Amino acid sequence: MFDDRNLELSSRNEDAVTAYNQAVGSFLEYRTTAMTLAKRATDLDPEFCMAHCLRGYFFMIFGTLAVLDKARASLAQALLTSEGATDRERRHVEALRLWIDGDLLAANACWERILYDHPHDLLALRLHHFNSFWTGQTRALRSVPASVLADWRKDVPGYGNLLGMLAFGCEENGDYVNAERYGREASEVSPDDLWALHAVAHVLEMQGRHDDGLKWLDHPLDIWNDRNPFRRHLWWHKALFNIDAGRLDGALDLYDVAVMGEKSDFYLDIQNAASLLTRLEFRGVDVGARWAKLADYAENHIDDHALIFTDIHFVMSLARDGRFDSARRLIDSMRSYSRDETKYVSSVIRNLGVPLCESIVAFEQKRYDDVIDGILPLRHVTGPVGASHAQRDIFDQYLLEAALRADKTSLAEKLIQERRFTRGGTSL
Repeated sequence: MFDDRNLELSSRNEDAVTAYNQAVGSFLEYRTTAMTLAKRATDLDPEFCMAHCLRGYFFMIFGTLAVLDKARASLAQALLTSEGATDRERRHVEALRLWIDGDLLAANACWERILYDHPHDLLALRLHHFNSFWTGQTRALRSVPASVLADWRKDVPGYGNLLGMLAFGCEENGDYVNAERYGREASEVSPDDLWALHAVAHVLEMQGRHDDGLKWLDHPLDIWNDRNPFRRHLWWHKALFNIDAGRLDGALDLYDVAVMGEKSDFYLDIQNAASLLTRLEFRGVDVGARWAKLADYAENHIDDHALIFTDIHFVMSLARDGRFDSARRLIDSMRSYSRDETKYVSSVIRNLGVPLCESIVAFEQKRYDDVIDGILPLRHVTGPVGASHAQRDIFDQYLLEAALRADKTSLAEKLIQERRFTRGGTSL
């Protein structure tokens, strides 16, 4: 049997293949049903190698080491059923193994090789895109979707998803014209693809077009309630547009009703919430006791280093709430984790993650010269900690705020001039 893009699957169970196809579609549209559908596929056909692999992928996408054993269990099942699998499926199993082992660059290379032979493998493309995003492989975000574009037609299911990835890749590489063009087309072709909507939001953010951004994200707050926590990241973007437009109360209201997930310590929720509160405080907004909830979450993730960018925001939350002993424990745990040289992230944690965390702690302890000394040498090379230019902008904001508070007038002026040139007049 075949998937929605006519790629051969090892299963001969029609219902299982249907559930698998639905699971991939739900994943691409950030629907909450993705994992349930993947589990249904394995229940219907326990010998379905690719379905087991898909479940393992979904566990890894949770962005926490807490589910690593579940990912390993799915990998074990995929390996047990791989003898009857297709060559493409077995290569996916190898990519999952590499991902679980922490060899992120090798996993990406595996997915890219799959795409050379199977350019319609939208799952391989999306996972490559995901890991390129969280490892700071900015060039790959554009080059890999571009490498398969000519192999697609508009009538191939998922064409809009491909355009959405290409749009975001163009945006992260500074090609805003093509990013907006492909992003808007993708949103028309696949209106349920939040990544395409998100790509255009990034263009508008990077160009300082906050009025256009507010119009682009002018939707009812319940419109994506059937989607996973990524929906809150879109409201984070809308909050940034509010900040840039000077509507600080509107941004704080969005934090309360749409950005901060209720009882959610999902990595993206933590990143969104901590960085938004920081941005608002830099604008003089009193955010009250909101930091305490984030710090409580951070206390439960001291040794969870699945994503460096999340570690940084956990430290941000602990330090801002005055829990410096806990922030120190988390930083020490990062150092310990980085000693495992088999992990791709080891050197990134040592060279970027720990110094950035130390600088954030120094900021909360009013050691502003130490903040400047810590961030200034790193600010042009923070890509490997992952996330987007818009998200990593928080480091530049810490640097600028430290320069202002330390009365480093010349440095502050130059940083502001840079922002006015690169971000359409936005100064903070």
